[in-house]
Amino acid sequence: MSGDPHRAAREYGDVLAAREAILGPDDPAVLATRNNVASWRGQAGDAAGAVAQFDTLVQDTTTALGPDHPNTLTARGNLALWRGHAGDPAGAAAAFEELLRDEELVLGPGHPQTLITRNNVAVWRLDAGDIRGAAQAFDSLVRDQERLLGPDHPDTLTTRNNRALLWGQTGNPGAAMTEFEKLLSDLTRVLGPEHPRTLATRGNLAFWQGKADDPTAAADAFDQLRRIHERVLGPDHPDTLTTRHNLALWQGYAGDPAAAAAAFAELVPDTERVLGPEHPGTAKTRRELTRWRRAADSSR
Repeated sequence: MSGDPHRAAREYGDVLAAREAILGPDDPAVLATRNNVASWRGQAGDAAGAVAQFDTLVQDTTTALGPDHPNTLTARGNLALWRGHAGDPAGAAAAFEELLRDEELVLGPGHPQTLITRNNVAVWRLDAGDIRGAAQAFDSLVRDQERLLGPDHPDTLTTRNNRALLWGQTGNPGAAMTEFEKLLSDLTRVLGPEHPRTLATRGNLAFWQGKADDPTAAADAFDQLRRIHERVLGPDHPDTLTTRHNLALWQGYAGDPAAAAAAFAELVPDTERVLGPEHPGTAKTRRELTRWRRAADSSR
């Protein structure tokens, strides 16, 4: 099922039918399987269908297990998540806020799941356009996670990542760059220099270096990251292709459209071969090739 959410949804559907026939509709194993079916349906691209299934699941789980059961709380979190992915970020934020109040009462304010829900509140507030509310939520959460979980806990590091992205997306690329520099140092120490999260943070740092008016530094950083990706992940890994795409872009933004055009000319056939000629990423790479060829021609 790896990499095939449609197949996963079908196979979990088969498991669900078999379990319902043997155990009945209210058995916890059946309800848990319904959770998996709905999640995979959403991951297969049907967010609205996932919302509908989770809405029914929340009602049935509440009736069968009670409103405070962990499975009920989990189903409510998934319902909120897929509301957001279905295009209702304000509804997702409101649902996570309601869930947070209940989890603080049932699980306690320091419970790991409660802290995860606080992160989701902040994420969906930002997506809904509540920048101030999201910033306050992230700041408060980082302080509490550092106190309760420790500064090196994966959830603490994730929240710092999200807070840095918020700063960048709301017009403060310098603050984002500074935080990603600190985060990269900590991730390198905690997870190692070649861990996927460390490499992703290097990419974020490079991007915000460029946005902070240093496109040459961004291009250099993406070039270094490209070499690491090619060695660690291989030349055909999607992350390697993405890094090559970003390298080419920042070469262009740094004032070398000819280098950008040449890099995109090399990337197009590799993207077509790995992702397919009709993949959106392939089409985007072709558009960038055309753009930078025109820019190179006009600069001569």
